[in-house]
Amino acid sequence: MPTAQHNQYEIYYAVSGSGPALVLLHSFLCDGEMWKEQVAPLSEHYRVINIDIRGHGRSSAADQPLDIYDLVLDVIAVLDKEGVESATWAGLSIGGMIALRAALTVPKRVAGLMLLDSHAGTETGFKKFKYRAMVAAAKLFGIKPLLPKVSKLMFGQHTLTTQPELVQYWKGKFATMPLLSIEHMVDALCNRDSLKTQLGEIQQPALVLVGEEDLSLPPPCSISMAERLPDAQLKVVEKAGHLSSLEQPEAVTKAMLEFMREHQPPQSEQKNDSIRST
Repeated sequence: MPTAQHNQYEIYYAVSGSGPALVLLHSFLCDGEMWKEQVAPLSEHYRVINIDIRGHGRSSAADQPLDIYDLVLDVIAVLDKEGVESATWAGLSIGGMIALRAALTVPKRVAGLMLLDSHAGTETGFKKFKYRAMVAAAKLFGIKPLLPKVSKLMFGQHTLTTQPELVQYWKGKFATMPLLSIEHMVDALCNRDSLKTQLGEIQQPALVLVGEEDLSLPPPCSISMAERLPDAQLKVVEKAGHLSSLEQPEAVTKAMLEFMREHQPPQSEQKNDSIRST
């Protein structure tokens, strides 16, 4: 079970495949299993580093206040442990927020970006109030009574209707996250800074994906982000909500592979190009 240490925190990750490095960063309340349908196809051509963000999965609990920049450093600790100088960073929701901040603060470590159902701006006042009220309710009554509301924020209506077993499984996963970790991660999300005016500084190629039914971070968030990034392509995933990689895995995997092949060709293709040029 590989882990990397950043300060007192152990960050769990799994590595599969070989080739250009690709980091996977999941959504809030999830863990690396969120990418289960993408890992195998991506690992055929790339070295996939699938990380459990601090406070999630098998990584250390988030037992102290933190901000999203702390989570960037957690990922850097993993890359250093693996001897990876630069990687494409793929992140969904908070994972995308981590990736964006990495592109701005440690650009040499970022070869490209895949930003799924994410946002470059701050949280609205209404959502801050709502999310903190949900945390307060969870402290009083536990998280289980809140799971129906949480599932509607995480999954699109199509998925809620057609894939009840998937929704039920992940509701069970959401319920296992320590409440203290939830509280500190919600604070980090609510207190995040806006990157909108800095997006023009990001020169790495970017793929922006968003579920058409995403209620947590609706498509306009991704559209605005793609418009501000100098080298970005936007794709809307039909019949998907916030957790698009789970809801429409084939469409998401296809988009990710196409982007990677365009901007980080597998080593076999790089060798073939070299042979043809000689």
